Amino acid sequence: MSVLAHTTNDVPAENPEFGEPRRSPGHGRRASAASIAGRMPFWVFSGVLAMIFLYPLVWTAVSSVSPLPGTGQTDGWGFGNYATLANYQAGIWVYLGNSLFVSLLCVTLTLVVSLLGGFAFARFTFPGKNILFMGTLAILMVPYATLLIPLYVLLAKVGLANSLVGVALVLTMFQLPFSTFMMRISFESIPKEMDEAAQVDGCSTWTVLWRVLVPAVKPGIITVGLFAFLAAWNDFMAPLILISDTNKMTLPLAVSNLRGQVQGVVDYGATEAGVVVLAVPCIVLFLILQRHYVRGFMSGAFKG
Repeated sequence: MSVLAHTTNDVPAENPEFGEPRRSPGHGRRASAASIAGRMPFWVFSGVLAMIFLYPLVWTAVSSVSPLPGTGQTDGWGFGNYATLANYQAGIWVYLGNSLFVSLLCVTLTLVVSLLGGFAFARFTFPGKNILFMGTLAILMVPYATLLIPLYVLLAKVGLANSLVGVALVLTMFQLPFSTFMMRISFESIPKEMDEAAQVDGCSTWTVLWRVLVPAVKPGIITVGLFAFLAAWNDFMAPLILISDTNKMTLPLAVSNLRGQVQGVVDYGATEAGVVVLAVPCIVLFLILQRHYVRGFMSGAFKG
């Protein structure tokens, strides 16, 4: 009995293998609790901020199906406001198709031009390179609305007035400065040794671009494409100025016209239904591509 007591009392205070003090099982629990307590203010602040941003969306979604006098949903909860939106003039599917056509064409043109432009600015040296790049970025300093009337006149001269293709071209032009900048820093974040190694193996410049660099800058491509889609999908000003045919209206323009269709009385229910329809594709796309979107922004953040 005395031997057992002696052995228990003489347990070394340090771990003989690593020379570290022994820690009781409760020490880890206390450290974990302290860590959680330290992060709690950040979690509370983030939660409150998220609720502030989500509240308008949730309120709009609930209001679009709730009963409201003077709307398509006056008796109980339902989808009367969505029925009003669906049956407005040419129908919601026509306006959705117009918006989708403009958005996809804008994304395609933006990706092609910005990809080639970003590659040229990042990998080649030519006279006036920096001046041309700064001139491209200078488009961002010009107020968007001031160019729409001159662009309308220009499109009319080339036969693209009142055309969805013309709208897509205008939206592409305003996306190119930011997109070219993003693609340039994405290419510059890739070591040039990858190009040289591929060229040593017999690859041409085009092969290096499409087989080596494009997969490496995928996050940047997704970021540019997502920005171009969101801008084209939600744009109201360009279709308002450039489109006069009601059957060629995009969804934001159609929702705006629907909003005050009866003697200036605002149909809030149909408007809220239109906002929900406009928001759903944007939310879904962002959630799907969020990881690539963040990586695209970070791709050139620490370069140099």
